[in-house]
Amino acid sequence: MIYQQLAERLHTLIRDEVYPVGSALPGVRRLSAQHGVSVSTAVNACQELEKRGVLEARPRSGFYVRQAPALREPPRQSLPARAPRAVTGQERVLRLLQAVNDPAIVNLGAAVPNPDLMPAAAIERAFRSVLRSQRRRCVGYEFPPGSPELRSQIARRLTTLQCAVRPDDVLITNSCQESISIALRLLTRPGDTVALESPTYYGLLQVIEALGLKALEIPTDPVQGVSVEALDDALGRWPIAACVLIPNFSNPLGVCLTDARKQQVLAVLNRHGVPLVEDDIYGDLPLAGPRPRPIKSWDTNGLVHYCGSSSKTLSAGLRVGWLVPGNARRQEGPSADYLQYMNTVAVGTPSQLALAHYLQHGHYERYLRKVCAEHALAVARMTDRVTRLFPPQTRVSRPAGGFVLWVELPGTVNTTDLMEQAFARGISFAPGALFSASGKYSHCLRLNCAVHWDARVERALEVLAGLL
Repeated sequence: MIYQQLAERLHTLIRDEVYPVGSALPGVRRLSAQHGVSVSTAVNACQELEKRGVLEARPRSGFYVRQAPALREPPRQSLPARAPRAVTGQERVLRLLQAVNDPAIVNLGAAVPNPDLMPAAAIERAFRSVLRSQRRRCVGYEFPPGSPELRSQIARRLTTLQCAVRPDDVLITNSCQESISIALRLLTRPGDTVALESPTYYGLLQVIEALGLKALEIPTDPVQGVSVEALDDALGRWPIAACVLIPNFSNPLGVCLTDARKQQVLAVLNRHGVPLVEDDIYGDLPLAGPRPRPIKSWDTNGLVHYCGSSSKTLSAGLRVGWLVPGNARRQEGPSADYLQYMNTVAVGTPSQLALAHYLQHGHYERYLRKVCAEHALAVARMTDRVTRLFPPQTRVSRPAGGFVLWVELPGTVNTTDLMEQAFARGISFAPGALFSASGKYSHCLRLNCAVHWDARVERALEVLAGLL
């Protein structure tokens, strides 16, 4: 059959890396013209390779080369310390972040997407529009809770995710991290214990350290996510003031909890009366499939404090996040609005108005389809290179969203020590110990996949593999 012959030709091109892992094949009309066959033959050939597991079809995007299945085992389930402990040493993160602005460093460490992936031109047009039409307002303060236009856009988007949120419920902040900090200040006092998945985002550990709280790490499976049973056990054993989770594409594992598991988590927290701070910063970035619902969408008791930001999707430089506080809070203490005012007085007015304008007029959903496909390519490409270059028995995460990869190394390698050697060679990565309050994961590292891929990145991975 002609379509089978074309399928074999395309498979050869894929094996020869003319079309590398994660890349898109030309559209079926172009394939038909290139190979002198009908469009239906090109479609049948791609569908044949899809059946073989070589390609995957993405709605409105085309056919993509799949990562070969089960090349590396996923990391093992974490077994963190089972007692609360203070968080220390998080100042080391600053060096990692400073490397982002050093052109001599290949940044595989900080989870900062390549600016070329951001809609810079559309954001620029949004700024021009609001600076032209609302110039007097742009030079003034937009005091908490923030711009009504932006709060309306955030509430509207959350409503599409089945969250019962009104514009008046939304507080604009400078970042998702500030939203988490405000939520924890509403819920805790210094010395209280906060439950969190393990490994977890180091920025959360920085907040816990700054607020004088203790962290209780909950075992987390790299495929299934946080252990609901272990969370239930911990809540019954320790006086926990709050729980903080990233249920959609957790950082650093990239796990997305199933809807059933999200509801189980919420049921456990409701039974114990422990509020949840939900970090949904990566929720808009699935590598495939629809945007997952946040836990907030099932919250009928006001137990969930929802946090988000535009930093990973549209622009890190905008410095705009949001918080939808729940009903749970300590008996005394200031409101969320006042805490935001105490932190920074106000979020930048032009940034708020420009983001509101973009969300209303910037074709956000169309942009997300494009950037999610780019991230899927980036993650597949990084997975492929790590699989080829790193030592045997290296375990690699299988993120469902976001753009970072968690790597568990064999043997007794210490990635904190390795980072110093890598920095000396112009390479940054995030050592695993940063993602734990108890200093675990010293044999792990996190890689940022959303980089400008070029010969420098290829060489950096070869050098890093050599150091291992």
